[in-house]
Amino acid sequence: MGQIDRGYKAQMTDPDTLSALNAKLDSLLSLLERAVPPVPKVPDFTAADAFVWWPNPGELHPVARVNRVDLALLCAVTRLKEILLDNTRRFAKGLPANNALLWGARGMGKSSLVKAVHAAVNASLDSPTLKLVEIHREDIDTLPALMMQIRDAEARFIIFCDDLSFDHDDTSYKSLKAVLEGGIEGRPDNVIFYATSNRRHLLPRDMIENERSTAINPAEAVEEKVSLSDRFGLWLGFHKCSQDDYLEMVRAYADHYALIIEPARLRAEALEWATTRGSRSGRVAFQFIQDLAGRLEKTL
Repeated sequence: MGQIDRGYKAQMTDPDTLSALNAKLDSLLSLLERAVPPVPKVPDFTAADAFVWWPNPGELHPVARVNRVDLALLCAVTRLKEILLDNTRRFAKGLPANNALLWGARGMGKSSLVKAVHAAVNASLDSPTLKLVEIHREDIDTLPALMMQIRDAEARFIIFCDDLSFDHDDTSYKSLKAVLEGGIEGRPDNVIFYATSNRRHLLPRDMIENERSTAINPAEAVEEKVSLSDRFGLWLGFHKCSQDDYLEMVRAYADHYALIIEPARLRAEALEWATTRGSRSGRVAFQFIQDLAGRLEKTL
């Protein structure tokens, strides 16, 4: 027995044996980590009014200062403001409300409207219990994990995805369909989904047309592709603005930031700016105001 014991001790102190045992132990620990996922950190929803979803490691990170403009500064979209504001107010009160898809021309304030409406509704509440959670388009397939973290929270959440769209080989839109409506669990009562997109049906037109031309049953194929947008009860269309709308936006920004300039000069320079950009939109108007403020040595 003594010889056996000495042989065992010699084997256990052998460097090659120890190295092999460590490698096996590392492999076993790796398997256990994959089999038992780490418990996600419980978010402190009192830390902020807005959060960004980080799917790895599955945490909500508070945003101290949201990049947004005042609701009153969003011109030429008055009717759309009223619809989204009313829908959000009802949701904040625990009343029925719809998911919303804001689609259409670029630079017309789709994402700005979502952020501004969130701030306006929160300001009208006794306590800021309405939270804005941004999820990036690339992380849409992690929505179920996000829902698990907020499903039982007392606060109410607007899940916001900016510039949502899907390409030809992207199938993550199918998981989004199940999360919005139709899954076994369904959308939590304290969650609503707002998305912006340049595409009305979120998918490329040529992708839909290709399905129509190559599928055995074209009608069914197209239904599969466009049914995602049907999950949004509100479709808010943003269209290119007229010259008068553009100038109204410029004047509103100039008044808000107290930029002192003669009206005729403001009009002429704003039109020249739009001409050099080849378009008129809320984004172009604000870019002009930034340039004007810099030339006037004013801060925004």
